[in-house]
This record gives sequence, structure tokens and C-alpha cells, in this order.
Amino acid sequence: MKATSFNKIRTLRQGIHVPDVIRKLLISWLFAVAVEYLLLPASVRDLARLSGLARMSGLRIGIITAAMLAVLLAVSWLKNAAVVERWVLVAVFAVLAASTLLFSFTWAYLVVYLLLLGLFAVYACFGWESAPEPVAEPKKSKKRYVILTAVIAVAAFIFVSVWTVAKVYTFCTSTYDFGLFAQMFYNMKESGLPMTTLERDAWMSHFDVHVSPIYYLMLPFYMLVPIPATLQVLQAAVMASAAIPMWKIGKHHGLSGLQRMLLCALLMLYPAFCAGASYDLHENCFLTPLLLWLFYGIDKKNTLITAIATVLTLMVKEDVAVYVAVIAVWLILKSLLRLKNGDKWSLILGGALLAVSLGWFFATTAYLAGKGDGVMTYRYKNFFFDGSTSLITVIKAVLLNPMKAVYECVDPEKLVYIGQTMIPLLGLPLLTRRYERLVLLIPYILLNLMSDYVYQHDIFFQYNYGSIAFLMYLTVVNLAELKINWVRITALALAVLLSGACFYQEIYPVGMAFPKFYKHYKNYYLSVQEALAIIPDDASVAASGYYTTLLSQRETIYDTFYCTTEHLLEVEYVALQANLEGDYNRFSFNHRNGLQCLQEFLERNGFELCHQLDGILLIYKKK
Repeated sequence: MKATSFNKIRTLRQGIHVPDVIRKLLISWLFAVAVEYLLLPASVRDLARLSGLARMSGLRIGIITAAMLAVLLAVSWLKNAAVVERWVLVAVFAVLAASTLLFSFTWAYLVVYLLLLGLFAVYACFGWESAPEPVAEPKKSKKRYVILTAVIAVAAFIFVSVWTVAKVYTFCTSTYDFGLFAQMFYNMKESGLPMTTLERDAWMSHFDVHVSPIYYLMLPFYMLVPIPATLQVLQAAVMASAAIPMWKIGKHHGLSGLQRMLLCALLMLYPAFCAGASYDLHENCFLTPLLLWLFYGIDKKNTLITAIATVLTLMVKEDVAVYVAVIAVWLILKSLLRLKNGDKWSLILGGALLAVSLGWFFATTAYLAGKGDGVMTYRYKNFFFDGSTSLITVIKAVLLNPMKAVYECVDPEKLVYIGQTMIPLLGLPLLTRRYERLVLLIPYILLNLMSDYVYQHDIFFQYNYGSIAFLMYLTVVNLAELKINWVRITALALAVLLSGACFYQEIYPVGMAFPKFYKHYKNYYLSVQEALAIIPDDASVAASGYYTTLLSQRETIYDTFYCTTEHLLEVEYVALQANLEGDYNRFSFNHRNGLQCLQEFLERNGFELCHQLDGILLIYKKK
């Protein structure tokens, strides 16, 4: 009798280990979601609509989850059923996903459903890797690999610089988003404040739209050569600097010099990396290097590096707190799953990072909501089921039905994006049995796939930089656990070849088109620059969107497409791009040409034509 009681107590202790509790909680939650979903009328089960989410009860899901968890814990008191529970998890997920598939069928959703089912099945068969992460012996690198890595990073720097600077001088940078940053830096140089009139057609701080004090790190370099093109070069330098923490992370995880060189080449050639500069300077460019430095500081358990990287990362933008919070959750989870190893540093650090990131997020979003321009939550309107536009609603939607999130991630455009971002990495971020690492995929899923804002899942926009750091880190740590050296080298070489092929096919032609334009039509572009130069530096201006960048070095400038009539009439000069008639449609009346109507309007209100390039440029001056 005593032996039986002892065995039951031992079984109970085994049943309440953190990994077991997490598995039971996951089973209970998915079971509760499945029950709630199946209770819905068939007419509202389509995941493409929000009516089903609106009918689901979070309270009932919570009660069912708690009851199911209690049952599983009671069963574990009688018998260790870990293997059975793993297969129960597969079954519960299969039922939930299949039931949603019946009412929301697409071939893409079916494929992703099968892939996720396979992931759960692998877990059921082999379980979770509970052994501590191996401590690798950092390997010395031959000098030639360091030099080759530097050459690769410099080549990436030159490519991005040439591409983006050529955009400036071929008038291919518009007010949104480069012209406003060019004016902001001019005002930062003059007054120290990030003021602009271009961003919202009013004299305001850019920090009322995005809280991005990280830009002040660029200001000293900009002041050396205070022209808009300098900002493009600085962005390229920030991006290329990501090779340094990438190299160090590889070294920490025991990769050889050759492997580290290939890893840095993979980052520099990665399609979404250089392509992110396509729409010119954005604060997001800091995210890849800073997040990699944060991962490096955590890996090395270096509190100073971790603290500096955290502070600088949070300075990038109000929403980047999500990245730091995800890293914090990963650290906490990793520590709790291996409590017996006594990794208190990671647990304490995770708690501190979570507190700091949440504090910063709520402080900055409260500022934007109260005094600023508001938080751009409209990018998740596909999850706003309860009339709210809060990001909390997105979290509630995922908790009510995680399959809604899966469904939103698999439309055709997003599948192309997944292919562009995962295939060059050979899917390595997913290949692990340390399932806590999958938490690090949250930024990629949340910020790039769940949103219906089309630019967030386009490699030619700036929204990829943060996710790239997470995907690259996962690539390194998962690759490092492949013990056979030639397998690592082969995998990295193949990844570099795939990235290089995509880069050459998709990115290189786009980037090099602009310097080719400038070379072939140099006289044309110079004539426009010379014409715009007649406008005095201290004059107020309204200009067409593609002229605002080169005219941005002044206190007051407006975009004719966005500005009010009042602002248009109060400036001293107006510069119009004559071959963009569609931009002047708002000035049209009686179905007449908008540009001609605008010219007549200006002349009636005291402006005279002072310079023109036939069919290209018209400059009006107030009499």
C-alpha cells in the first residue's frame, strides 16, 4: 500500500513538470476551441468572415479549458500518459482543423493543414528534445574567411547605396516615405527636433506618427554631408553591419570560419534583406543588426550587450516592443522547461525584457493615441470581430480560434512570400524538436503573415527586417545541432545558391535599373536638378511628390497631391511635374485637364510662371 502511494506521488510529480503541463494546457485549449466552434451555426463557420468569432464565447472556452486541464491532471495522478497525450493532441488538432476546412476550403489551407498535422505527428512520435542546448566550443577562423566576409558585406553596402542613391537622382523617391525623412533630418540638423511639414501636411514631429529616436544615431553622420542621398548610404551601412553579429552568433554556436562566411553571405543575399531598401530609408533597417546583437548578448549571457541592444531596439519604433517581448517569452519558456538545469539568468532576464518591452509599448502607444497621430492598427482589420480596433482584439481572436490566424496566413500572395522567405533558408527555422524555439516565429507570423496590409508580406518593403533576424537566428541554432560538418556546409552552400539565384533574378535587376536610368538620361536629370535649384533655399515650397526629396532641405515644404488649398496658396514657390497629370485630378472641373486647371488656379491667385522645362517641369512664383 505504501509502495503504491509512493508510486502515485512520483507519477503526480512527473505529471506536473512544466513540459507536461504545457502539453495538457494545449490539448485542453484546442479541445475547448473545437467544442465552441462546432457549437456555432453552420452559417457562421466560414473563417473568411468575422461573424463566427463574434459568436464564440471566451468565457465558455476558458471554463472548458480549465475543466479539461483538471481531468488531464487527475489522469496523470493515476498513470503517466505522456505518449497517449501526444497523440490526443494530434487528434484534437486534426478535428479542429478539419472542421474549419469543411467550411473554409482552399487548396492552400489544405496544404498548410497537412503540414501542421505532420508537425504535430512528429512531436507525437518523437516527443520534445528535453536535453540542455549543447555548449559549442567557439572555433578560430582563418583570416581569409574574415576578409571574404568583409568583402561580401562591403559589396552589399555598395549595391544598396548605388541602388538607393540613384533613386534620389532619378527622381524616383517620393514624399512617402523618403521626402518626409529628408526634410525631417534637415530640421534635426537645424533645430535638433524631428519636425516636418510633409508627413501630415502640417508642422509636426515625426515622432507623433512613429516614436523612432534611433534616427539620432544617424544625425552626426548626416551633418557631415547634409544631403538626402547621405541617408540612403547610412541605411546601407546599417544593413551591412548585420554581418558582424551574424558572424559572432555563428562563432558562439561552434560554426567554422567557412560556415560563418557562408552564413553572412546568406544574410546579405537573402531576397528580403536587400529588397527591403527598395522604398528608401526607414527606421526598420536597424532591426536586423540590433536584434542579432540582442540574440548574441543573450547567447553569451552578457548583460551589458543585452541591455544596450534592448534599449536601442526599442528606440526604433513603438511596435518593435513585440520583438523584444517574443524574445522574453522564449527565454522564460526555455528556462521553465529546463528548470532542473538552474538557468536562473535566462529566467530573470526574460522577465525583465518582458516588463521593459510591455512598459515601452504601452507608454509609446498611449502617447500616440493621446498626443500623436494614433496607432496604425487598421492593418489588422481582418481580425476586428467585436467593433474594437485594438491590438488586444487580435490576441482575443487568436485565442478564440487559432485556425482563423492560420487561414489568414495562406492566401496566394502570402504563400508566394512564404516561399520567398523560407525556401532560401531550406526551411531550417522550422527543423527542430526544441519546440520552444518555434515561439521565435511569432514575429514572422504576426507581423508579416496575419495582417491583410499587403506591404507587410512583400519582400520589397521594410517590414521584413525584424523577422529576418529571427529567421536567421533560428537557422544558426538549428544548423549548429547538425553534428556532421559536411552536412552543415552543404546546407549552407545550397541556401546561399538559392538566395543568390533569387537575388540575381528578382533583386539585382530592380536595383541596377536606377543607375542605368541615370547613366542613359543623365542630361535630362541634371536639367531638372538645375531648374529646381533656382528656388531659393529659404523659400517655402509646394511640389509634386517626386520633387519633394531634392527640395526638402527647407523648413516648409508641402506635397501638392496632399496639401490643403490654404497651404498651397501661402507658399512662395510651386514646382509641378508636368508629366504626372493624374496627380492633379482633384483640381479638375468640368472634365478638364487637372494640371491646366491647377495652373489657372495658381495664376488667378497671384502666382506667375517663372521657369519651365517643356512637358517636364513648371515652376510658379508668388508675385
